Amino acid sequence: MAVKWTGGHSSPLLCLNASQEGLVASGAEGGDLMVWGEDGTPLGHTRFQGADDVASVLFAPSCPTKLYASHGETISILDVRSLKGSLDDFHANEEEINCVSLNETENLLASADDSGTIKILDLENKKVSRSLKRHSNICSSVAFRPQRPQSLVSCGLDMQVMLWNLQKARPLWITNLQEDETEEMEDPQSPGQLLNPALAHSVSVASCGNIFSCGAEDGKIRIFRVMGVKCEQELGFKGHTLGVSHVCFLPESYLLLTGGNDGKIMLWDVSSEVEKKQKSPTKHTHKKKTKRAAYTKQGGNTHASVAGEDEHGKILPKLSIEHGEKVNWLLSTKIKGYQNILVADQTNCISVYPLKEF
Repeated sequence: MAVKWTGGHSSPLLCLNASQEGLVASGAEGGDLMVWGEDGTPLGHTRFQGADDVASVLFAPSCPTKLYASHGETISILDVRSLKGSLDDFHANEEEINCVSLNETENLLASADDSGTIKILDLENKKVSRSLKRHSNICSSVAFRPQRPQSLVSCGLDMQVMLWNLQKARPLWITNLQEDETEEMEDPQSPGQLLNPALAHSVSVASCGNIFSCGAEDGKIRIFRVMGVKCEQELGFKGHTLGVSHVCFLPESYLLLTGGNDGKIMLWDVSSEVEKKQKSPTKHTHKKKTKRAAYTKQGGNTHASVAGEDEHGKILPKLSIEHGEKVNWLLSTKIKGYQNILVADQTNCISVYPLKEF
């Protein structure tokens, strides 16, 4: 059963982030931003002028009191010890920002917006250093690659996923999820899913920097590998009965959290597939049955399930949670020494699920 953090917001939550010192920030509809202690105590609150939705929040790893928040077309930098006013505001984007990402050296901030544009903000000189325009629809998600401060991936409602290097104004590589089904999906029998276009909602890059995932409206989760200046799809499998709204790799692992519009949260271990492909570059690798035990949670009910793959080679989740609300954002963070899943959804509270087994 989830623990609920309440008493902060009055509208649906849109985004979450955690500092290395255990603070959690949440953004909500109507310009609301909250900072919480690791025990779920509300520590600070602000409402941005204009009441634009707070779509993305991000702590600076090297300075855990510094918080970036996007609201409407603006990015504000705040000190979490005093949220009354922002330290700085940037108006780089011309349309509403959906996602921000900070590179590892913390000198560049990427912001993806409704026009499909990604603005690269030079934080040292406080100016836009690049404007990346290739998405033909809303750019829903952007993520810098760990260990590669000049490289990022993006996805959008144009069904396209792109790899960028900031030395070039054009993407190095593009794939269209609808057209470029180069490998057969794990679950070919999915009636009704054919009607859902592969609008891409979320990307997440693993700590290694070379593996990233994408969640899309067709319910599928795709895993890509960066191979120099191009990418290859390593894996594609049906994860949710409705759109995959958020994907999130756990730190230093190939464990992947996914949340969907079907109200489910799942944890997948793609390490064997990723490592298998590293050893064998052939595309259609025969999948062996594995017998890794795990458990499945449904609300308060826990029952055993076999994770890994079934006899048909279909990938199964290590953990499945019947959350019951459309998932807007997922976050994996340590609270009091234990890994937890934090969930932002259509309610005004944060749900917390323990991940003690992992």
